Amino acid sequence: MTSSPDSLEERAPALLTTCGGIDFRNPVLTASGTFGYGQEFDALLSLRGLGGLVTKGISPQPRFGNPPPRICETAAGMLNSIGLENVGVEAFAREKLPFLRTCGTRVLVNFFGTTFDEYVDCGARLAALDGVDGLEMNVSCPNIKAGGIEFGRDPLVLGGLVKACRAVVRKPLWVKLTPNTSDIVALARACADNGADAVSIINTITGMAIDVRTRRPKIATVFGGLSGPAIKPVALRMVYQVHRAKIPIPICGIGGIQDGTDAIEFLLAGASCVQVGTQSFVDPASAERIIREIEECCRAQGVTDVRELIGALAVGQ
Repeated sequence: MTSSPDSLEERAPALLTTCGGIDFRNPVLTASGTFGYGQEFDALLSLRGLGGLVTKGISPQPRFGNPPPRICETAAGMLNSIGLENVGVEAFAREKLPFLRTCGTRVLVNFFGTTFDEYVDCGARLAALDGVDGLEMNVSCPNIKAGGIEFGRDPLVLGGLVKACRAVVRKPLWVKLTPNTSDIVALARACADNGADAVSIINTITGMAIDVRTRRPKIATVFGGLSGPAIKPVALRMVYQVHRAKIPIPICGIGGIQDGTDAIEFLLAGASCVQVGTQSFVDPASAERIIREIEECCRAQGVTDVRELIGALAVGQ
């Protein structure tokens, strides 16, 4: 007797998920700063197969970034101090967006400024562009008026920034949170209370590396952002803390994802989708592979819908 084509064994698990007002064909996106403007990876994997991609951070005017050396490998990860190099809003709209409109997947544009006014201006200009499905605010930039601290480290400052951008951005607005904080829940709550549609958790962790032969830092700015597998336990913990606190907006999980199992860990901790970052440097087609591995894991565990995994972590008795 042949099995029905609709049998559980043959039916592919549903991978559709929703996060922050955007429907994705699967829960795997690529992370800002690790995937260029998308077109750089077009020959290396199927962009149409991704849940979505997040562009390099865009600022109102072009930025040339920090002096080299500005990247180095570390144990189980890497440090970078690129300095948010990007082409600026006008060149992005003119040179990068035409390709993104045809790439076949959801497009979120990461953006930032160095003042409130720059954030608002940049967000408004990007949100007005066709082909942009949503925006992701990078709030790790120094706020000069608040003494040089990152916008995203003080809940009051962050809340005011989100509220100001929300007033001019009609598309889904996500906020990428810094892990360099003692209270990630307070930051996520400030985002939710002021109109954000989702939070991306986490950005890089501040670190450094030293060359013992030259007795100099391995990157020119001394400090840089640590990413890769080394930060995964921290990222998982923060995703779970925000989910457990019942902050009323969804979470996109980021940090050290190498394979499908890693991605599912983030879903179980409470993320509605994930972003693959540093692994794209190791294996440019890793995001595509991770999607297949999530599907295989769901099949093996009898999971018919990937959304069953979101927040399904079993804790305690």
